[in-house]
Amino acid sequence: MHDEFLCHVTAYGVCDGRRIGVPLGTYRAPTLALALWWLRDRASWIAQRLDPQPDAEHLPSGVLVPVAETAPDVPMLLRAWCADPAQQERVAEELAAGRLVRIATSDETTEYELLAESVDALRMQRTAPLLGVPVA
Repeated sequence: MHDEFLCHVTAYGVCDGRRIGVPLGTYRAPTLALALWWLRDRASWIAQRLDPQPDAEHLPSGVLVPVAETAPDVPMLLRAWCADPAQQERVAEELAAGRLVRIATSDETTEYELLAESVDALRMQRTAPLLGVPVA
């Protein structure tokens, strides 16, 4: 039944005292496997941009510096989520059951959120209240 999924990636931060969301991507996945692939790909994409290799060609020499040991390691958490088959299976089961999946992690300034949900479940939620409305 749930064979199409809407996926979003958003970064949230505070600007002028307000929480602001910056969309980093949206994908309408035609299959569960592609939804999972896209979520892993975006998580890896964020991790790579937050924690690039020191010898990356696009970075000037010496521009990267180590962070404090106590700093939250968002890239490590995202990479660990991508590499964990049990987590991937759990996300697949939730999506297949029509439930919204939210993967989120944050550092001192930004929260990174990956969302996925069944398009069929969204449609059913929108029409369910209408099914109970009496016709006068």
